[in-house]
Amino acid sequence: MRFGYCERLDAGFWAEPLNAMTNAAFLIAGFGALWLWRRHGRGEAATLALILLVLTIGIGSFLFHTMPDGWTLAADVVPIQLFAFGYFAFALRRFLGAPPAATAAGTLAFFGFALALSWAGRAVLPPIMAGSAGYAAFLLGLFGIAAALPRRPELGRVRRLVSLAGLAFAVSLTLRSTDGALCGALPIGTHWLWHLMNALVLYCLLRAALPGREAIRGAEAGPTSPGR
Repeated sequence: MRFGYCERLDAGFWAEPLNAMTNAAFLIAGFGALWLWRRHGRGEAATLALILLVLTIGIGSFLFHTMPDGWTLAADVVPIQLFAFGYFAFALRRFLGAPPAATAAGTLAFFGFALALSWAGRAVLPPIMAGSAGYAAFLLGLFGIAAALPRRPELGRVRRLVSLAGLAFAVSLTLRSTDGALCGALPIGTHWLWHLMNALVLYCLLRAALPGREAIRGAEAGPTSPGR
């Protein structure tokens, strides 16, 4: 696995066709959420920023898997990190009702936790799996958010979506971690499945950030007059 992923055997543009083309799933997830935002959530700048980050993830990952280089690596990694920490802050503020100072402190602590896991992973895990260690913080963060949500009926939908995102990310992280180990048995690798599962993860999280059907129906019906 000289080029980092099972599928890439040379330096050509299309040497990772599955890893490259499956980035379309991020664009589908992002544009699907954008359509819902335009219909029912317009004016919500924080949610729009998260949607645009998902679209940027798809573009950046495509660039990296077709032209692996230092700048394309940054184009791949930076939007993912911004989304992960940005969504954590969004969840603390929107779902858990944390004040701004607590949101900032909690997000900073979460950032430090992710760094610590990443460093620990590089110290104890084999090189082909060490790169996945930092993502374990995001997995724990998703389940932590779902568990911390207040037991209120209006948050049941959010809890289900965040929990589903956590389960899907557990599968996704496993696929990312085993890409190198399975090269001999599966030459195309499993990294492209990481893309598909992560697109599902991100779409679930965006749906959790957008209004639910009940809120949408209420907005479309408009205010009820006193006589009705």
